[in-house]
Amino acid sequence: EVQLVESGGDLVQPGGSLRLSCAASGFAFSTLTVSWIRRAPGKGPEWVSTIPPGGTFTRYAHSVKGRFTISRDNAKNPLYLQMNSLTPDDAAVYYCARCPSLCSELYWGQGTQVTVSS
Repeated sequence: EVQLVESGGDLVQPGGSLRLSCAASGFAFSTLTVSWIRRAPGKGPEWVSTIPPGGTFTRYAHSVKGRFTISRDNAKNPLYLQMNSLTPDDAAVYYCARCPSLCSELYWGQGTQVTVSS
């Protein structure tokens, strides 16, 4: 069974940091390009970042570039998203996805909530 299980979401103050994790199983994680996608309340899904199997040539949405860092550990199958300098605009449910960009929810995990508020 294919599973993507996100964790690490929390309530954080503006300017704070969080590290999200995604545990992958049931598919060849190390061979796939994977991504983070987020959805804020009342808004459509937004692509955040993508990382290829080798971990180089990562890509970021303009809104998070310079603040977020995507990484992966192919030996242990987690995917990470380090988020720094968080703002209220970053508040959303964050999903890891086994696709190279914005894609169907069929390829997402169940999500983890990030709330940014003072």
